Amino acid sequence: MSDKITAENFLNSLVDTITENKKSVSFFEEEKSNSVSSQFNRLFGRQKPVHHLLGGGKSADCLLWRNKKISASVLSGSTIVWVLFEWLNYHLLTLVCLGLVLMMLAQFLWANGSGLINRSQSKVPRLVIHKDIFVNIATAVGALINRFLGFLQDVACGGNLKQFLMVAASLWAVAIIGSWCNFLTVIYVGFAGAHALPVLYEKHEDQVDNFVYMVFDQLKNNYQKLDAGVLSKIPKGKFKGKKYE
Repeated sequence: MSDKITAENFLNSLVDTITENKKSVSFFEEEKSNSVSSQFNRLFGRQKPVHHLLGGGKSADCLLWRNKKISASVLSGSTIVWVLFEWLNYHLLTLVCLGLVLMMLAQFLWANGSGLINRSQSKVPRLVIHKDIFVNIATAVGALINRFLGFLQDVACGGNLKQFLMVAASLWAVAIIGSWCNFLTVIYVGFAGAHALPVLYEKHEDQVDNFVYMVFDQLKNNYQKLDAGVLSKIPKGKFKGKKYE
């Protein structure tokens, strides 16, 4: 009797072990399928990380706040410039002249005050901007402009109607915003948005992608209803053109 009970217990434990293994396998397969579907359900069908899409260099690190001190200093500097020009109504020529006056005053005090204190005139440091800085700035700006122009031409010639309409709508929205405020404010808003939106999207990309695709599905359903109810009932004329051999 004890042997029978032991055999039954062994069979029951074996069946329980097999069922638990099946459940665990199905769970991992389901989790794997969800992860694969989440990989392909990215915004605009992208498969690369946000850091790689932004260039993958120091500029991408700055936009994604990899180094918080550098990103905060760049954003703070642009905010100070925008406040000086927009809120305090300073002009570029005024700030340049004031900066040059302060520089000359500092050098004047250095050159004349050091002789009175130390009885020996010290060498005043000279401010010289190397020409490679201007070359690097021009090269970087030119590369960004060419990349932007190349992107627009790729969208125009790519044949993707959805991407073309979204880019055209974005440019149209920027044009409307530009009519509300001046050029400097538009640049600052774009600069601040470039330092805020990518890092927020990187942290919440799953939620953003799901929301955007949900909106796209809703728009697609509404368009299908409009097409079935109104557009498909509009009579289409037949164009008879001449045949040329």
